[in-house]
Amino acid sequence: MAIAIPPVVIGPRQKQRTKATKQLPQSLIESTKNVPKVQRFDPNTHLNFTDPEKIYSMKEIGREGGGISPVALTTPFSLFTQEAIEQIRAELFTPEILENYHVKSDFASNMLRGYGAKNAPFIHSVWNNPKVLGIVSKLAGIELVPIFEYDTGHTNVSIDDSNSVVKNGEEEDETAFAWHFDSVPFVCVTMLSDCTGMIGGETAVRLGEDNVMKVRGPTQGCAVLMQGRYIEHQALKARGGAERITMITSFRPKSAFVKDETILVGMRPISHLPELYMQYSEYRLEILEERIRNQLRKVRERKRALLEFDTKGMEEFLREQRGYIDTTIGEMVELD
Repeated sequence: MAIAIPPVVIGPRQKQRTKATKQLPQSLIESTKNVPKVQRFDPNTHLNFTDPEKIYSMKEIGREGGGISPVALTTPFSLFTQEAIEQIRAELFTPEILENYHVKSDFASNMLRGYGAKNAPFIHSVWNNPKVLGIVSKLAGIELVPIFEYDTGHTNVSIDDSNSVVKNGEEEDETAFAWHFDSVPFVCVTMLSDCTGMIGGETAVRLGEDNVMKVRGPTQGCAVLMQGRYIEHQALKARGGAERITMITSFRPKSAFVKDETILVGMRPISHLPELYMQYSEYRLEILEERIRNQLRKVRERKRALLEFDTKGMEEFLREQRGYIDTTIGEMVELD
């Protein structure tokens, strides 16, 4: 049986994590200072979920049988209340995060990432809340968990200093990011900005070689879920808004027995490598541990049942785990 090769991922060209040089507007930082801080996400106060109008299947976009789920992506759906968005923004734009976790790449000039639960307990509790995870998993058609803490709540910040007024249809589409595949199975993209007056910002998805489908961008408090590891897509540039702040949280399958083709290509150049590699190794070892325990149980069950040892099955299992280990080793490279 032929082995499906996962899509190639192209990451930033830079060789190491680089602190952002573009200063964010002081008005943006000041706007979050008077928000009363809440430590934990409360679904009764902060959740405002409504089902998306449409969930596109992998079959509909010409990729039937690919990925880890039949679901490709959703249209925007309401997820958080205004109070929740204010809390998230208030945690993001603190002096600690801006000083230590504000980075850039040739893909984006302002990113906030790797700040962890210590510096953003509310954001951490959002993406680890059982109700939020239940919603994300239901929409994805497979049970998901955050990939690891370092890549939870990655935020892109785009500021429009032009003050230009853009009319609908005035310009052709511009790309904010080139065509690409993600490093992780699923991403949830949440809009943290008021999109009043904003034009564009859609996600374009490639259908075969010649056709492209556009999915409209989310409004504040809304999100889009996408199986980005297996869908070729790009973000179209938004115009006419003062800011565009989006939070992208990465997810992987919870089950250790679903294929896991997560890689670090898109993360290495914008991450503190010791922390990234520790978290990546930890979850990969947990998956291996569960798979090995399950295989050991099968061996012992056959032994108790006086059945012949399944040599072929064991060889296949070990080859699969060797491939998983080799992939893990290959992702933990030192950058120049």
